[in-house]
Amino acid sequence: MSHTQQHPLISIAPMMDWTTRDYRYFARLFNPHVVMYSEMVTTGAILHGNPARHLDFDASEQPIILQLGGSDPQQLKQCSKIAEDWGYAGVNLNVGCPSDRVQNNKIGACLMAEPDLVAECISEMQSAVNIPVTVKHRIGIDQQDSYEEMLHFVDTVAKTGCEHFIVHARIALLQGLSPKENREIPPLRYDDVYLLKQQRPQLKIEINGGIKTVSDVQQHMQHVDGVMIGREAYHNPYLLAELGQALWQLPAVNRFDIMHKMLPYIEQRLANGVPMSLMSRHLLGLFQHLPFGRKWRQALSGGQAKSVQDIQNALNMMQDALAQVDKVDSQADKKA
Repeated sequence: MSHTQQHPLISIAPMMDWTTRDYRYFARLFNPHVVMYSEMVTTGAILHGNPARHLDFDASEQPIILQLGGSDPQQLKQCSKIAEDWGYAGVNLNVGCPSDRVQNNKIGACLMAEPDLVAECISEMQSAVNIPVTVKHRIGIDQQDSYEEMLHFVDTVAKTGCEHFIVHARIALLQGLSPKENREIPPLRYDDVYLLKQQRPQLKIEINGGIKTVSDVQQHMQHVDGVMIGREAYHNPYLLAELGQALWQLPAVNRFDIMHKMLPYIEQRLANGVPMSLMSRHLLGLFQHLPFGRKWRQALSGGQAKSVQDIQNALNMMQDALAQVDKVDSQADKKA
């Protein structure tokens, strides 16, 4: 089953400390169509903290979805309404995060053990808003790791009218593994996600976990409705531009042009008191897989870049270095 090429559903996963507003602004420059997600924001941070700090975004980031962490149906309802009023395109409930801090507050993957509670949460969230309410979950947790148990979870939640499930194709082991290990150690079971789509064709099923290349994405799109990319979109943001060419027939994007669009944004944020180090760290993957990519990372990390001029100098260095590589290559071609 192939999906319409005008509207492939590709998104960037919500990642704590990574998918900040500065990263999202940067990522958007590579591809106008991918769906952005906030970092997970807990209901407590919105209701009792500083909402603007967690919720503000630049209009260019749209479409952007707020991911909520929580398990109190009324608090989730309130926060969903706030998200809609703030201008988010959708709201998503985190039922996938395996961190201990999250479990203690009954947030994240441990909720897979309580499908009825998740259904109640989703039902309350939907009652408050007109934007889509979605769920991101694992294929299982701990001993509850069978396909049948995942199907029961999805069916229970789908009874609320929820239609869009983003499935991380690994189980989460809540005892004894760190969040990082939970992204790497449990094996990927893509076939479980494909089977879910086959058996529940009326639901929108988006797959997540270990997806790194354009061909990975194209392969998954044969089986499901959408693909969510996690770490690779951060470490190698140019992948988003490659997806733009492959899936939306967009023209090729130049990395230097992207940085020239990024610099005024950085200047503006510096003027608002945002430290350079909070922004420059999101730029380190710009030249991933290219010669001298390491030189770029070194120029920007460890507090090396303190001003926009420092970034401009690093760009000039990369431009010269890559021009030399091109020159050598073209001389070699002539000889051949």
